[in-house]
Amino acid sequence: MTDIQIDAQFDSGNIEVLSVKGATARLAIRRDHQSEFAQWFHFRVAGAAGRELELKITGLEASAYPAGWPGYHAVVTEDRDYYARAASTYDKDEDGGTLTIRYAPASELAWFSYFAPYSMERHHDLVAETAASEGVDYRSLGRTLDGQPLDCLELGEGSFQVWLYARQHPGESMAEWWMEGALERLTDPADPIARALRQQCRFHIVPNVNPDGSRRGHLRTNAAGINLNREWANPSAEKSPEVLAILAAMDETGVDFAMDIHGDEAIPANFLAGFEGIPNWTDVLGEKFYRYRAILARRTPDFQTNKGYAVSAPGEANLTMSTNQLANRFGAVSMTLEMPFKDNDDLPDPEQGWSPERSMQLGRDCLGALHEWLAGGQQGDS
Repeated sequence: MTDIQIDAQFDSGNIEVLSVKGATARLAIRRDHQSEFAQWFHFRVAGAAGRELELKITGLEASAYPAGWPGYHAVVTEDRDYYARAASTYDKDEDGGTLTIRYAPASELAWFSYFAPYSMERHHDLVAETAASEGVDYRSLGRTLDGQPLDCLELGEGSFQVWLYARQHPGESMAEWWMEGALERLTDPADPIARALRQQCRFHIVPNVNPDGSRRGHLRTNAAGINLNREWANPSAEKSPEVLAILAAMDETGVDFAMDIHGDEAIPANFLAGFEGIPNWTDVLGEKFYRYRAILARRTPDFQTNKGYAVSAPGEANLTMSTNQLANRFGAVSMTLEMPFKDNDDLPDPEQGWSPERSMQLGRDCLGALHEWLAGGQQGDS
């Protein structure tokens, strides 16, 4: 029987083929360029129809987040439109930590990935469609190290400055699916919440902060191997031009409300991280964040407040991270939204797990929560 063929020479592709025998393969994840981070994978299998594939991704105890593998099921698609989950098991003692994926495709081709990929081509489609919508302004904030444009979409006639930005960590592709849902809602002329938000706010939206890492198939870093969400205290043109450009634009407009969209490898839930511990913390500003979080939890069962990250002690917030930097620098109600690579265990979907569709819906729900939060008078002094 012929061997299956495996390749990853495409946008966001990442895998190393160690061996193939029949329908079984032994694989490894390539590390981010000039970095030790490794977790994102995306590859294609050919010659697969009617065969029970056994794909073993090895060496995962040395990956960026080994706690992300237990209970995780790989994403699979045969048409690159609908993304399901392939049955997967993790053995930390096998070959340095091995995720074994088993799947029997109906067609000759199947794509496997850590989460449903959001390609740079789809990114350009999203930017083009949004920029063509009535009332939307496009601006390029700068260029990445690989020479790609840093796209920003702006809309709304209000004075309340809202910044939404995603994929500082490129492997967290659910973040740009969230952006697609949010932008669809904001540009819908028939949506009353969108109309009200556009009247009250000026939105500045960066759907992909890290296009270089996205195209290269990185988990967490840009073309220079830099984690952009540790660059916000002192970004540089040499290492982090993406953050340098965005922060300069924010200094021009000011920031009243900011949301940084991410994905978490280990925690099977959606949650928000705030800015506790910043030097300029006030209880009034903190209560505004807590009120937004409570509104979002009430509006959608796909969001919760019991699971999440530990809160920083007073004065110990890491100001190299965007959420802390923006709250401290601008007095902004700033937050990080985390979505799971696994599933929302409080409302599980065995077929898809956490998915592009649910990410998009959460984007819409976050805007609904913003509208309700603003209606509560949150534009006052902090």
